[in-house]
Amino acid sequence: MRNYVLAALLAGTIATPAIAQDAPAQGGGFRVEGVVGYDRPSIENDEGDGVLYGVGVGYDFQAGNAVLGIEAEATDSTSDECQTDFAATGDELCAVIGRDLYVGGRVGAMVGGTLLYAKAGYTNARVGIDYEDGTAATLTDFNLRENLDGVRVGGGAQFNVGTNSYIRTEYRYSNYENDFDRHQVVGAFGFRF
Repeated sequence: MRNYVLAALLAGTIATPAIAQDAPAQGGGFRVEGVVGYDRPSIENDEGDGVLYGVGVGYDFQAGNAVLGIEAEATDSTSDECQTDFAATGDELCAVIGRDLYVGGRVGAMVGGTLLYAKAGYTNARVGIDYEDGTAATLTDFNLRENLDGVRVGGGAQFNVGTNSYIRTEYRYSNYENDFDRHQVVGAFGFRF
């Protein structure tokens, strides 16, 4: 999954300038972006830091200074955490944070060339546990994966850096089932069409 997300991010960054057009006034229209940031997931008070990366798309409607938008995002994270000698000498137990899919909306206001916004939506994260017993015989090794539904809220600022490009920064909090949540601070670079 990580390789696919990185490949899509790279392809979008290379191809987008060639197909981008002049954007509608300031903050409206279709957009595509690459996302990277800090990820702090927490499962039952066990926390681990990592890097979040992915791609997002959206469409914003502008009426005067007000902006309403819909958006979707696919990300992955390096926030895996492992413990050795968990049940026996030489074994390893790892908590694996996988892909995260998000769809939601945002509402904001243009202040000069800056969009200040709040967002909310549905998110679905894949988490798992990998266990290796540390022996050549893999009879007790296992991998478990589970998809967790949740809600994401956040806010941020988006700055125009050209006729059809922007950068943004945002904080978001996601709360999933099974006592799993995450705090993220992200940055994005994108293009509007």
